[in-house]
Amino acid sequence: MKKVVTLGEIMLRLSTNTGERLWQSDKLTMHYGGGEANVGISLSHFGHNVYFVSKVPDNALGRGVNRHLQSHGVYTDYVLTGGERLGTYYLESGVGERSAKVTYDRKYSSFSTLTIADLNLEEIFHEATLFHVSGITLALSPDLQELTLLALKKAKEKGIKTSFDFNYRASLWSQKEASEAIQPLLPYVDICFCGELDAIHLLSIEKAEDSLSETDKLKYYYDRIKEMYPNIQYISSTFRHVISASVNTLQGNLYEDGKLHQSRVHYIDQIVDRVGGGDAFAAGVLHGIINHLPLQQIISFATAASALKHTVHGDCNAFSEEEILEFVANERGKIVR
Repeated sequence: MKKVVTLGEIMLRLSTNTGERLWQSDKLTMHYGGGEANVGISLSHFGHNVYFVSKVPDNALGRGVNRHLQSHGVYTDYVLTGGERLGTYYLESGVGERSAKVTYDRKYSSFSTLTIADLNLEEIFHEATLFHVSGITLALSPDLQELTLLALKKAKEKGIKTSFDFNYRASLWSQKEASEAIQPLLPYVDICFCGELDAIHLLSIEKAEDSLSETDKLKYYYDRIKEMYPNIQYISSTFRHVISASVNTLQGNLYEDGKLHQSRVHYIDQIVDRVGGGDAFAAGVLHGIINHLPLQQIISFATAASALKHTVHGDCNAFSEEEILEFVANERGKIVR
């Protein structure tokens, strides 16, 4: 088993029932979730030793976070206690043509007070294989931007493979702010998760010709990113086409050495919960890369993992490697006996 380290905020999620607006709801469903925690949970289910680095309050919700992570096999040795509150977000479930909507309540959260002085990176990264973080962490405070950059540098010094997911959230900061914070990190990144809009708006890459196909446009952007940051070995994303809130198509993309590998297109009908689908995909890609699997196998596995995530409630993907491989091998919807 390989040691994986993820750094990020985990929050309390409160979701409406399908068909209800947030302002009219009198009952909300509770889950814990956060991008880097979700990636870590998936990797734990894939057989890796995952350590999550974060900070939570010393109260029942903070203890609930630790219980949640531990129940999925994630080590909480570096989940610190302190600060005033656990960040919260509210999810108004989408239906039909009405999209889901997220309302954040995370200002002054415990995690936003985390600083470099709180962590012993030498100890945290001891014998680690992979370090994963996302742009959401950068959006929360200048101290966390400084911490993330230092952590990526330290990981590279120790020969640890580094992963960064742009995870841009317009409700947290502007494109200009995100661009200025993300670009200094990219020289220290080996695996990058970003799409066409990230390339255009956060990396200022000139738009591809409209006449190009969706796939050729993405390859154009990835070629430009590779020219700008030759240290980045892998770049990955998904094509998602939204038919309705409950019906999407999903295709995975993985770029390496000038070649784009793609999964089959998954037709996901009757989506139970879309939140965390991108994290499940990222975990699938990371699992394959650190296990040195063939690239086509990696992208097929990662996209299948994301498709399965859409079938369960909550932020995290609680499917094992074996279950995902079985899903890839079986016909869609077939009963497994």
